[in-house]
Amino acid sequence: MGTLAPKRAIASDVFCPLLEIWQALSSDTRLLKSWYAERWEAFSKGDRVARYLEVRDSYNRKPNGADLLFLCRTCYGGIVRFRKADGFMSTPCGVHDPIRPASFNRRADEWAMRTRGVDFLELDFAEALDLAEPGDLVYCDPPYSDSQSILYGAQAFDLSRLVESIERCKSRGVYVALSIDGTKKSGKTKIDIPTPTGLFEQEVMIDCGVSMLRRFQRAGEQLSDEVVADRLLLTYSH
Repeated sequence: MGTLAPKRAIASDVFCPLLEIWQALSSDTRLLKSWYAERWEAFSKGDRVARYLEVRDSYNRKPNGADLLFLCRTCYGGIVRFRKADGFMSTPCGVHDPIRPASFNRRADEWAMRTRGVDFLELDFAEALDLAEPGDLVYCDPPYSDSQSILYGAQAFDLSRLVESIERCKSRGVYVALSIDGTKKSGKTKIDIPTPTGLFEQEVMIDCGVSMLRRFQRAGEQLSDEVVADRLLLTYSH
């Protein structure tokens, strides 16, 4: 979405706090900036871990976009993790220095410009895909089946249901691109993603560098054996 900067588009998710962030970016960028700045100022004074936990506790009492925005920038490794049982955001405070408000503001302005043609809707992906018309392009970025089932509250995601929606899109002339697991262990292990024969006409492997998770689990080590690649599957050829 950011790369294409479409003149007209829909972006959707079912996670309300995440949608609040994007909707604020779209409707009131100054509000989004203030969310981050207020929490950054408090975090930068005194006990950083205590301040972080205050924001995390606030989020867990009542999930909201303002707290989630700051937690995404300050939690350990940027890895947002929720307990399956109750949705509790459990990631501890990171050791890094989060970006300053001025830097965040520049990013917010850039993204506001790139997404000014986008409507951000709280929709299940099947509902969103059913809105696509012949000739439209749909990009799907689901939780990855091998590496992300423990993250982002994605434990219950059903990839087969997404594949069914993609099949319906292709049958009516909608172009679909799907990002999903590719390889890990520097190509030694290929992640098996079962899809119907003929649904995807092209596969592109994209080098993503060293595994994000392994960078933190094996800090200070050489990680040449932990390069990962994503698989981009296209229902069309070009």
